Amino acid sequence: MTKRRVAILISGRGSNMAALIKAAKDPTFPAEIVLVMSNIANAGGLERAQAAGIAAVTIESKSFGRDREAFERAMHDELVRHNIDLVCLAGFLRLLTPWFVQQWQGRMINIHPALLPAYRGLHTHERALADGVKIHGATVHFVVPDVDAGPIIVQGAVAVHETDTADTLAARVLEVEHQIYPQALRMVASGQTSIIGALCRATGATATEKTLISPSP
Repeated sequence: MTKRRVAILISGRGSNMAALIKAAKDPTFPAEIVLVMSNIANAGGLERAQAAGIAAVTIESKSFGRDREAFERAMHDELVRHNIDLVCLAGFLRLLTPWFVQQWQGRMINIHPALLPAYRGLHTHERALADGVKIHGATVHFVVPDVDAGPIIVQGAVAVHETDTADTLAARVLEVEHQIYPQALRMVASGQTSIIGALCRATGATATEKTLISPSP
């Protein structure tokens, strides 16, 4: 089996990065994590990547000032140098230009802490609680120029508790993120996904028949 070469882009501690690295240790996993790149020096995830034997690179965004495309061209050159097939965004705190997204169209995925298309953008847990939703979750999607708007690959949900704070809800959603991101990467790397218009279709994958009702009777 020829494994797809994957780069993970981070800005912080790399929690989802660690979940992807752990999943990729399985010999049957169709991708290998070969590069972790951060736009912030000393991001916690860099040390975790090095400890796992993965190349860790920093290209600081602040040194490019407002020239977003110049920063992204430097990132792109590094990705090409490592022969990257797929890019995973894992807490990468930069808005990407249409130029960069186009270079990796259909080959770059992101995880978002909400059930898209609800709660695009920031502060998803606070907004969900403010709206009184009963079910919340996370989404892995392909990246498109519009923020958090790409074809959805996998979603996972949790019940919202009456006593939840943004922190307690975020902690449960993060557990779901660690489950669905490796699943989504496996699907994309193995060729199970195809993009048809604005939708992602998957072959060989089925949805659970379990029903989540919140609050439960």
